[in-house]
Amino acid sequence: MKMGSNLRFLSLCLLALIASTHAQLQLGFYAQSCPKAEKIILKFVHEHIHNAPSLAAALIRMHFHDCFVRGCDGSVLLNSTTNQAEKNAPPNLTVRGFDFIDRIKSLVEAECPGVVSCADILTLAARDTIVATGGPYWKVPTGRRDGVISNLVEARNNIPAPFDNITTLQTLFANQGLDLKDLVLLSGAHTIGIAHCSSLSNRLFNFTGKGDQDPSLDSEYAANLKAFKCKDLSKLNTTKIEMDPGSRKTFDLSYYSHVIKRRGLFESDAALLTNSVTKSQIIQLLEGTVENFSAEFATSIEKMGRINVKTGTEGEIRKHCAFVNS
Repeated sequence: MKMGSNLRFLSLCLLALIASTHAQLQLGFYAQSCPKAEKIILKFVHEHIHNAPSLAAALIRMHFHDCFVRGCDGSVLLNSTTNQAEKNAPPNLTVRGFDFIDRIKSLVEAECPGVVSCADILTLAARDTIVATGGPYWKVPTGRRDGVISNLVEARNNIPAPFDNITTLQTLFANQGLDLKDLVLLSGAHTIGIAHCSSLSNRLFNFTGKGDQDPSLDSEYAANLKAFKCKDLSKLNTTKIEMDPGSRKTFDLSYYSHVIKRRGLFESDAALLTNSVTKSQIIQLLEGTVENFSAEFATSIEKMGRINVKTGTEGEIRKHCAFVNS
């Protein structure tokens, strides 16, 4: 009788293992159910990204913000009739590219209705736009399903902010199963794209509430920003500034060069120098090659793309990325 119980237990374990294996992400998940899906996404990217290359930075940011709230489930794409969705949270008010994802989704739906998730489309499009603009390639296993909940408060509490210190950053990353090395590597995405002066106005003009400047920001760089970039205080929310001056269109190591010179734009960039592990990681990256950085970045962002994914029968496959199925 004991042997019979053990066999039943082993059988249940085997079934559970098989179920969990089936529920995992896998490369080419849609090879049978929608074999043209990834080609459709890549074709659309190649047709349109060169008209708007800044979308590469926008989509990798959207992917990052999506994964940090309820996992990589496309919940950042959802609309809310009461303005309480993730996209209505302060960290996401400047996120762009929603229409780009919607247009890809419509093409994929025309080919294979109800098969390919918005979460996978966002993840693949983020990778493809980075590669199309000269950045690193990374593998994107698929099989994510779409979440049905999108909450403003969760986005506000879980997405790292430009003013976060190293303790907060480490906690927010650890909450997602990411470590300090991932923090440094994923911050490296700041090598492309732009920010708004409002995101560093406190560093420049009112760091401790006394009209002072952040002492961790290089004084010469700060003076230049005040004089030439963020000089109109009435337009801080709309004035754009390069996160990696002189190299914002190239996925390279120059972001880290700026950080080590105390010229990182955000407090969260400067925070990387306040921890011995993260500072050491930056120095190691700068001593290496761009190819090494690209490979390391690829490992971290693929890891990020697996955060709390919904698979199997969890969630749904949305018909439209901005709305849950009725």
